[in-house]
Amino acid sequence: MKRIFKLNNFGWIVAGILFLILAFKMTPKTNVLPSKNEVPTEAITPTETAKSYLVLVTKIIDGDTLMVKINDKEESVRLIGIDTPETVDPRKTVQCFGKEASEKMKELVENKMVKLEADLTQNDRDKYNRLLRYVYLEDGTLVNKKLIEEGFGFEYTYKIPYKFQVEFKEAQKLAEEKKMGLWADSVCPTPTIQKITPTIAKQQIETIKTTMDPIRIVQNNSGFVCDCSKACTKISSCEEAYFQLNDCVCSVRDNDGDGVPCESLCN
Repeated sequence: MKRIFKLNNFGWIVAGILFLILAFKMTPKTNVLPSKNEVPTEAITPTETAKSYLVLVTKIIDGDTLMVKINDKEESVRLIGIDTPETVDPRKTVQCFGKEASEKMKELVENKMVKLEADLTQNDRDKYNRLLRYVYLEDGTLVNKKLIEEGFGFEYTYKIPYKFQVEFKEAQKLAEEKKMGLWADSVCPTPTIQKITPTIAKQQIETIKTTMDPIRIVQNNSGFVCDCSKACTKISSCEEAYFQLNDCVCSVRDNDGDGVPCESLCN
């Protein structure tokens, strides 16, 4: 009887070990973020927007462009949905509130860890090979939107609407109403082209068009000019169509109200 009791004890020990092994295998694994700068480049492509990682901001170029380090390689990042006054473009003079926008970006992210997020509606990179991204602080603040909210930049749509377009447009509208940053009285007495936005351009056009050819009211850096009488068949590109809709407030470009102008060009 004594011998049987010992065998039973041994059996219980074996069963306990097997139970612990099974419980360990069934425990769900948690995702662990890679350490600083150890971020696989393929993890931040537009096809994997759910995967976003913390990266180190190494340098601020201007209010809407920065440098980050990914896998010990520096990459240039252009913020989606915002355009700030120019400070470094050799083709242009420093624009009003450009330095303030750059300083604000430095205050927010320089030498800090940020989260990058791509947008499936946009290209992965722009024509200058910069990553197109939303930038988040570690506390979840969306930097792109914050800069617009505080009047350091303008909402900017490039060709097609992006994920947060409605939010960013509303953020700019509120910034204008509150006279934040560059929208404050007498801050920028000679507004940049971008400052003539849909929220104020409509009133400006109505005031001016009786005494001035509306074709010359607004002109952007791509050489496009406002002309609401211009048919879509005469418009050169989808980019120009968006310029006519967003910058010139030519609502005729979007008769069905879906936010896409001249659908023969932009679909």
